[in-house]
Amino acid sequence: MGLGGPRREFGATSEGVKPRRRTSPSTQRGPAPIRTQRKVELRANGPKIAPEKLLARMPWSSLRPLLAGSDSDRELAIARLRTFGLELLRWNQGVSNLVSHDDELRLVDRHIAESLAGVAILNKLGCKEIVDFGSGGGFPALPLALAGVGKHWTLVESRRNKTLFLRRALQELGAGQIDVVTARLESVIADDPESLRCDGFTSRATMKAAPTLVMAAQIVEPGGFAVLWKGSGVTEELAADESWQESWNVPVVHPIADGPNSILVFERKK
Repeated sequence: MGLGGPRREFGATSEGVKPRRRTSPSTQRGPAPIRTQRKVELRANGPKIAPEKLLARMPWSSLRPLLAGSDSDRELAIARLRTFGLELLRWNQGVSNLVSHDDELRLVDRHIAESLAGVAILNKLGCKEIVDFGSGGGFPALPLALAGVGKHWTLVESRRNKTLFLRRALQELGAGQIDVVTARLESVIADDPESLRCDGFTSRATMKAAPTLVMAAQIVEPGGFAVLWKGSGVTEELAADESWQESWNVPVVHPIADGPNSILVFERKK
């Protein structure tokens, strides 16, 4: 949802079956083999669908309203997002999980669109140097960067299999001004916080809000912003641990479409 949508202050309501053997008439047939378990397994896991076919089923045109710029800018962004999606699905099916297999068909709706809900928000904030914490499969950072948000991104992810994917995706995309760091964020902050100095910080579905904000306060400049993608329990998270209030103003909450998730914008106290 862009900035023109509803806003509220924090706290406000707002394999196959084997063929049967031929038997002579004098041979008595036993009961048919039980195949129920096999059928359940097929339904639960589903057959693999080629990534290209999966991409063709997805509602890419629904992303246009979330993107900025001219029509040609938006079409270019969607083409790059499709390339990113193709690399993610190939990796997800052949190397290691980046998203759940149940989410593969919902890649656009569940992951890319939710990430792009932050385009208008971050563009309005004017963030240029952005650190993304716990980047995983690239959300929300890569969709945002491919949509033209920010000038330079640093993606911090501690799991090597995921940073290998991120570097692979960036190579295929030819995307510049994006660095990938394989490390725990707290370790980089302890060793060299200046390398992560930024005016914008993003995180989606990582750790709880308060400890995330405590770390972010050590690298975000005064007057900068932390933008967190959170679920419906964020109000309780923030109320249970108020340590974040020392460095951050009360957030503005932007609901994401009609779902339970929101984007919270915290401004670093000056």
